[in-house]
Amino acid sequence: MTEPRHRIRAVHSDSTITVYQAYAPEIGLAAARDGRFPAAWRRDRMTWIKPSFLWMMYRCGWGTKEGQETVLAVEITREGFAWALRRACLSHFEPGLHIDHGTWRRRLKEAPARVQWDPERDLRLRPLPHRSLQLGLAGEAARLYADEWIVSVTDVTPLARAIHARVRDGDLDAARRLLPPEQPYPVSAAALSHLHR
Repeated sequence: MTEPRHRIRAVHSDSTITVYQAYAPEIGLAAARDGRFPAAWRRDRMTWIKPSFLWMMYRCGWGTKEGQETVLAVEITREGFAWALRRACLSHFEPGLHIDHGTWRRRLKEAPARVQWDPERDLRLRPLPHRSLQLGLAGEAARLYADEWIVSVTDVTPLARAIHARVRDGDLDAARRLLPPEQPYPVSAAALSHLHR
């Protein structure tokens, strides 16, 4: 079946969705230990969450990039995720979707969340034709994410290393079997219509 150009793919349950982030160990290990971000995690900065495991691997280089050595799977409430999507603005100006550049810029500045669609990645981290969502959270959204939406935080760095080792060995079937079981996330096209073209 052909993938739609824009789709949210994620590990999810009836009440939660799992997103990924990567941090330096002093943040990531503390978050995994305590199930919440430590005081050093800055709630006044934008933070990007990614439902796609392989896009996170592309971003953090399988947990090898400086400051991104600890990969976290953060399980959050679907209610919180929906709250952010409803209030999000597309991260770039799109003619036909936005009235004009100035209106889009004002909306972007005011929105507590922003959406960016990036090419999904295969196991070798090469871009695929379809795109996966990144969700940027700022201001109220970042605070709600850190303090109210989180259900659990898991250090999945060992999993990232195990999958990467199998990719390096050329055993893509074994690597694929270890991937988190992401499925299309049930959000209506209408709910995303203001977030892509």
